[in-house]
Amino acid sequence: MTVQAHVFQPEGIDEHDDLAAAKAAPGTTWTRVSDGTTDELEAVAETFGIHTLELDDVRNDVRNDVRPKVEQFDDHLFVLLKTATLREGETTFAEEIRTRSVGIFVGPDWLVTLSTQTIPAVGLVWDAVTRAEKRLLARGADFTAYRIVDAVVDGYFDVLDEIESDIEAVEEEVVGATGLDLLADINELRRDLLSVRRVLWPTRDAVGVLARGDLDFVDETTEKYYRDVYDHVVQLVELNETYRDLVTGARDIYLNSLSMSTNEVMKTLTVVATIVLPLTFVVGVYGMNFETMPELSWPYAYHAVMLGMAGIAGVMALYFRREGWL
Repeated sequence: MTVQAHVFQPEGIDEHDDLAAAKAAPGTTWTRVSDGTTDELEAVAETFGIHTLELDDVRNDVRNDVRPKVEQFDDHLFVLLKTATLREGETTFAEEIRTRSVGIFVGPDWLVTLSTQTIPAVGLVWDAVTRAEKRLLARGADFTAYRIVDAVVDGYFDVLDEIESDIEAVEEEVVGATGLDLLADINELRRDLLSVRRVLWPTRDAVGVLARGDLDFVDETTEKYYRDVYDHVVQLVELNETYRDLVTGARDIYLNSLSMSTNEVMKTLTVVATIVLPLTFVVGVYGMNFETMPELSWPYAYHAVMLGMAGIAGVMALYFRREGWL
């Protein structure tokens, strides 16, 4: 089932198929829609008075312009968050950030979570309510919403942990490396961190609204929990910026190594050309077609020229070696 409703009762958790009955039942109600179709989302929205624009924000979860946010209405609170996961490609570092939207609607005694995809963070809290922590809903819809928000934020730590491992691998290879594959890996990491940044900054603002203490549907006793989540998001933002600096530093080291490697090649070629230059001069002189020229008739002239050219090349090679150019 993609639409499920649970109502907390003192004797346990009741499951309801009728959404209207679940909303009207005494106790805190949590209605979850995962992998929801358009009809299912609209049915839940109609039952709980969710506006069409809020529903569109949840359904358009692949659009980058839909940012995490918090909006307060007369009868409920709307929280839109985005989960983030790394999608692995064909190579070790060919990964992309995949985001999915989850809408959290908090009423006086009801909670609704909507998503067009299965959200693991929501599933973890749902399993806790139905199994290990059946009295979680008794603490109110706002507290259960906090647990979902906290689970989504914890997922960001997992993403950054994976990126950190990739950064460490790049840093081990970057010194002395000149291959284009490594540069592609570095650029991929920069894109990943930029994608995470686009999620973290609006999430920080949204959680900050939940933690500031002026929302009608967040109890005063729950605000401190949202402040704790806000601290985690701030830590994530700082961690992401630190990783961006590390990747930028790795790219600079790579470009410097590439430049140094090019300079070494050019220096070697220059040394070889410098040694060959006087030899070319000697050969050019003796290749001129003069009838009368010193040593032309000397029987050992050829051997003397070859020996002299070898001596010139040897002296120059020794000099360049002493200077550290060879």
